[in-house]
Amino acid sequence: MSEKISTDKAPKPVGLYPHARKVGNLLFLSGIGPRTVTDEIPGLKLDKNGNFLEFDFEAQCRNVFDNVRIVLEESGSSWDKLVDVTVFLVNMKRDFAVYNKVYAEYFKDNQPCRTTVEINSLPTSIAIELKCIATID
Repeated sequence: MSEKISTDKAPKPVGLYPHARKVGNLLFLSGIGPRTVTDEIPGLKLDKNGNFLEFDFEAQCRNVFDNVRIVLEESGSSWDKLVDVTVFLVNMKRDFAVYNKVYAEYFKDNQPCRTTVEINSLPTSIAIELKCIATID
């Protein structure tokens, strides 16, 4: 049996899926990005044509990690119970060093397995998304 988990404290999914699903003692998080609950993207301002006016990748990193923490806690798990993190970046050359620096701050004590891949794009104008697995009691 599995249990779907959604919360209004994290950004709404951009499709028909829950924030997380509990199966046994594992918690699988859907892809989570840096959008806020009001659908803003931290560190990003676009002109009317969709071109960057401002871009702060570090702000996106911090917010995506905060969003993951919210979903974990709302699901009955916690940051220290993360066991696997898959990270999707839309520009590895530009963003990896910043991402790696911020990641080291957030994961100093808990060091889950990690995979980082570059992709062409994400469904919204975000530059990072995380897919996580954690344990849950």
